Amino acid sequence: MGQFNLDTPVRYVKGVGPVRAEQLAVLGIETVEDLLTYFPRRFDLRRQVTPIASLRGDEKNATIAGRVIEPHENRFSRRPYFQCGLEDETGCVIVKWFHGGYLRKQLTEGIYVALSGKASVYREQVQFINPNVQILFGGAGERLDSDELLPVYPACGKLSSAIIGKIIHAVLPRAKGLLARWFDGEYLARRGFPDRPSAIAAMHRPDDREHWAQARRRLAYDECLLMQLGIALVRMRQVSRPAHPLAGSEQIDRRIRARFPFELTGSQSKVVGEIAADLARERPMNRLLQGDVGSGKTVVALYAALLAVANRKQVAIMAPTEILAFQHFRKIEDYLSGSKVRCELLVGGQKDLERRRVLDALASGSVDIVVGTHALLSEGVRFDRLALVIVDEQHKFGVRQRSVMRGKGFAPHYLVMTATPIPRTLALTVFGDLDVSVIDEMPPGRGRTETRLAS
Repeated sequence: MGQFNLDTPVRYVKGVGPVRAEQLAVLGIETVEDLLTYFPRRFDLRRQVTPIASLRGDEKNATIAGRVIEPHENRFSRRPYFQCGLEDETGCVIVKWFHGGYLRKQLTEGIYVALSGKASVYREQVQFINPNVQILFGGAGERLDSDELLPVYPACGKLSSAIIGKIIHAVLPRAKGLLARWFDGEYLARRGFPDRPSAIAAMHRPDDREHWAQARRRLAYDECLLMQLGIALVRMRQVSRPAHPLAGSEQIDRRIRARFPFELTGSQSKVVGEIAADLARERPMNRLLQGDVGSGKTVVALYAALLAVANRKQVAIMAPTEILAFQHFRKIEDYLSGSKVRCELLVGGQKDLERRRVLDALASGSVDIVVGTHALLSEGVRFDRLALVIVDEQHKFGVRQRSVMRGKGFAPHYLVMTATPIPRTLALTVFGDLDVSVIDEMPPGRGRTETRLAS
């Protein structure tokens, strides 16, 4: 294998080569690091090996190990089969797999394997029919005097779990020298974690299930830490960018509230105050607005949009579906009937002529509020003075889509809405780049939604 590092293409690993490298690429394995972090989906328990000479032929579940001899395939039998002998230092048995032609390239003469299954007797000869088979990485020298967890890897095409395991096993001894430890011993001891190289090795070859669980906890911790660091970096970049301050006043507040044919609830007013305070700053707002269906999130979002329009800026409201975008557009038109606020709809299903008219109006600044779907993320969409982006159903849009939308303006303020109840701890973990506002009061006259579980 020579010298290699985590970024070395997997084709240079012993037992791979160009053809198998292409097969591994289908599984997303392209480098040595990909290989080391390609973990089993489960483990099968292989029992302690029984010497072949001690088999009686009536064992319901026996495990044997030895060298493959005289493998051959019979394709023309009434029931096609693949057959071989398996011998250890004590004796030999016959092993047969009906419709087992797929094994002919794996179980070649001289390879060492372990078999588990039901033993029987045929013509005074002990045999195994259709047993589970595991290729032994270490050949005759592998320890088989105790129960062992055998990794089962997600496989595809011509790559079986056994082949993937054999390739990984060839690299695993180098894991400690290739992988960074990340934390010192004291840090790990306080949390009861193994070091990272040991954890990755244990994910492939654990001593027992508790050993595997401990390694998995360590790697889960690493993933959460990386996610939090990434979120912190994103947030730092966001708050360090300048944004258009959208100042409010008592007069603007009165004019906006006059657009609604009802009084805002106390909870809505509280959230409006939090949003208005954020919008008045010279750094971009990043806020998650959470509330049950019918709690009035759209009204709060429209208040924020009108505050931006009062400061002569543009607003983009993005919904996950055309139906929802159209509903928002109609509701906003009703609230703004008779006003000078210019509102347009942009969705994928529009005719080219209508779409071009809306795009030109956005670019020239003659549209104040645009409501749309993913169509707003298209390269052809240009804004004249975008200052606020509002996204409905936050979980329907990915991080990359959020970033693309942010790039449409100078450094637009960002408000996302969701009806999905997100516990505060989860919100801080997954949406750590967002401040959280909750509408916890329903408007008068709204029905109560009950959630029940029925068997």
